Amino acid sequence: MRIFDPHIHMSARTTDDYVAMYESGVRAVVEPSFWLGQPRTSVGSFVDYFDGLIGWERFRAAQYGIRHHCTIGLNPKEANDPRCREVLAVLPRYLAKDGVVAVGELGYDSMTPEEDEVFVAQLDLARDVGLPAVVHTPHRDKAAGTTRTLDVVRDSGIGSERVVVDHLNETTVAEVADSGCWMGFSIYPHTKMDEHRMVAILREYGTERMLVNSAADWGQSDPLKTRRTAEAMLGAGFTEHDVDVVLWQNPVAFYGQSGRLHLDPVPGFVVHEPLAPTTFEGNSVLRGARV
Repeated sequence: MRIFDPHIHMSARTTDDYVAMYESGVRAVVEPSFWLGQPRTSVGSFVDYFDGLIGWERFRAAQYGIRHHCTIGLNPKEANDPRCREVLAVLPRYLAKDGVVAVGELGYDSMTPEEDEVFVAQLDLARDVGLPAVVHTPHRDKAAGTTRTLDVVRDSGIGSERVVVDHLNETTVAEVADSGCWMGFSIYPHTKMDEHRMVAILREYGTERMLVNSAADWGQSDPLKTRRTAEAMLGAGFTEHDVDVVLWQNPVAFYGQSGRLHLDPVPGFVVHEPLAPTTFEGNSVLRGARV
């Protein structure tokens, strides 16, 4: 079984997670840029973070046999902070980088006027640079937020096939399905969606334009939830082909629109063998490894 997790925050995870993910079939991931859990206070903190996503994290993932990609954007929670707005001027430089496969996460948190402005600006940027967009739906007032999100996407002129509307549930999926956008679902241990609810949605709506992710981050989450969903699908009578469509072919099709996916096996990677003695800007993932 091959798995592509299209939304996971690996900068917040350990190397043990990479090992477990590889053993579970994960071969590729996309890491959307995210907030830190506390406010950033300057553009420089974003720059350092973006550099880590396109550099160190990509290197670290490869040491465990996993291809790492990312999306770059100003997240909606920080769109309300005037100290962060200047990062919009920095985005075009990063969106030109290898391995950056979309603009995001963008969208709504509290649906403020400031979030409206930043959302529209980043959709315009995605359209202009020819990248897909990863859109975050709010945790509060999700149904209203999803409707408002789709209105903004429609007015922006970006093609619906180039947008994934993420963190959906049973109350929001139908509207997104009708819009032509891709549908994203985050499978969590206790909140958002679980794998069995996901299976029920797949039974009702089919596998087309469906993206299933773990959205694992620094909170209570599970980077193996993509595998758990695959197992639940098989247990419910879906075929191995159905699983491959949802867990591999769909994310490849969506992010492949960027022209920047790297999905070939990592050269020289062998499971359970010592890591190559390489470093990234003086840093290594060898600490604690058996050599």
